[in-house]
Amino acid sequence: MKVCSLRRLLKYTLLISLTSFITTVIFHLVRKNNHIHPRSIHDDLPYEDSSASAEKINWHDVSLIAEEGKRSGIGEHGAAATLPPNHSKAKYADLYGSNGYNALISDYISVNRSVPDIRHPDCKYKKYRSTLPDVSVIVPFHNEHWSTLLRTIFSVLNRSPTKLIKEIILVDDSSTKAHCKQPLDKYIKENLPRVKVIHLKKRQGLIRARLAGAKIAKGQVLLFLDSHTEANVNWLPPLLDPIAENYRTCVCPFIDVIDYETFQYKAQDEGARGAFNWEFYYKRLPLLPEDRLDPTKPFKSPVMAGGLFAISAQFFWELGGYDPGLDIWGGEQYELSFKIWQCGGTMVDAPCSRVGHIYRKFAPFPNPEIGDFVGRNYRRVAEVWMDEYAEYLYKRRPEYKKINPGDLTEQRKIREKLKCKPFKWFMENVAFDLTKHYPLVEPPDYGNGQISPYAYRDWCLTANKENRSTDLQKCDDSNDYGLYKEFILSWHKDIQVKETEMCLDVSSFEDRSPVKLYQCHFDQGNQLWRYKLSSKQLVFGLNKRCLEYDFEKKTVFVSTCNSKSRTQRWHIGHVNEQALLKWKETIPIVNS
Repeated sequence: MKVCSLRRLLKYTLLISLTSFITTVIFHLVRKNNHIHPRSIHDDLPYEDSSASAEKINWHDVSLIAEEGKRSGIGEHGAAATLPPNHSKAKYADLYGSNGYNALISDYISVNRSVPDIRHPDCKYKKYRSTLPDVSVIVPFHNEHWSTLLRTIFSVLNRSPTKLIKEIILVDDSSTKAHCKQPLDKYIKENLPRVKVIHLKKRQGLIRARLAGAKIAKGQVLLFLDSHTEANVNWLPPLLDPIAENYRTCVCPFIDVIDYETFQYKAQDEGARGAFNWEFYYKRLPLLPEDRLDPTKPFKSPVMAGGLFAISAQFFWELGGYDPGLDIWGGEQYELSFKIWQCGGTMVDAPCSRVGHIYRKFAPFPNPEIGDFVGRNYRRVAEVWMDEYAEYLYKRRPEYKKINPGDLTEQRKIREKLKCKPFKWFMENVAFDLTKHYPLVEPPDYGNGQISPYAYRDWCLTANKENRSTDLQKCDDSNDYGLYKEFILSWHKDIQVKETEMCLDVSSFEDRSPVKLYQCHFDQGNQLWRYKLSSKQLVFGLNKRCLEYDFEKKTVFVSTCNSKSRTQRWHIGHVNEQALLKWKETIPIVNS
């Protein structure tokens, strides 16, 4: 028995030793194999670490967050700011006129102000790769106001890990304001060593200004921002982590709203997928069910919103950058988005990265007087990337087909060299639900024109562009700047302000709830309307509420539907009765 036990012990010992030896050999082989092509942030190769076991850390700057939490003052924590009673009204008007936003209030707010952390709470615990590529932040500007430009810079520097910011490049697109020249250069030189300014001698426009910055950038990632933005808490790692996993990924932040009047920082929404309609207006598609499972996870998006995104320099230049034949602005987000997807890349939105942006009240810049440059840009994009689908753009805008797009040889060579997929592939695999919301051939609308109370036909439902409210006003009132009196009861089953992207929206379920203007989102909900031919009522939603008015107060609201109520009867300029009669086939009828 003892001999047998000894043999068994020796057998197990040899087995363990052999197993240990094999494990060690495999470990060293794998290690050797993994280090054949090391990719550190200092290599010429695109930075990429697709390993699921890559070390991840929490990048939050806890001390900065605590310090900013203690700040107080005008506009701090993104609160709405107001001007003091004794402010100069002349200066207010002058600065407003030259910027398209309340630049005077900006000067009362610290350039280092704190902003509210409005991310999903789980973002606070999200970890990202411990080694991320460095970035060149490129900020083009033309006559940007001093304090808003500096606030953009400081928000990036303050809320970004220092080692990740290679440089910030300000591209002055031939500004004429004095402070954008020598005073800016002097301030940057004395205070901001990681920031550089380049001055373009001739106005190039937004697209070529971005290209000018990208051409001199030294960072592994190019990160484009507008010049009136504010980076939010821990905004940078969520943009870089997907690129570190796959360098052919473009990443966009959530874009929040900085109010052009009060500079209040607030959410625009909690995410949607970028898209377009067949007139090339930027649109948004609902999140997919899988996108909602983890509110911190980046989700795929067919089209970027515009000028706020991160992309590896390697991939950007593989794609040829922006088409240099595009003038000023317009169409560049479609051109780059199509290229990314069709030429082997991916584009995602990162919910845990948020950047506030001032949407100007109006554009303060003069028309460059070079013809329809936007239409020409759209034609270039359509001719190079959209194949047979370009005809659907031309059907909506036939004038584009008459525009000479210029020489497209080099752009077509890029598509051929990269063996890019056809646009049909993009439509079927990336924007696969776009035609559900924006059909190639649109069905007829249900009605259009002015909407008037039946008893007061010379008064019209009126939407106010300024405060997004609705009321009743004289239909022929000449003092109507910023007032809309023409509507479309669209095939989307909403009431859209004619020639805008705004719709009548009701957010409350209470009686006498106000009717506001909100961006059309085409998923019904708060924007579902139908016109009942029998009672002349405009029925909202599916809960038996109707549009009503108070003529004495000239107010408009929704209340419980009452087919006998005179104040719920409305006249619409033109009604498509045939289309309305088919409504039953597509949606439940309320109180019919």
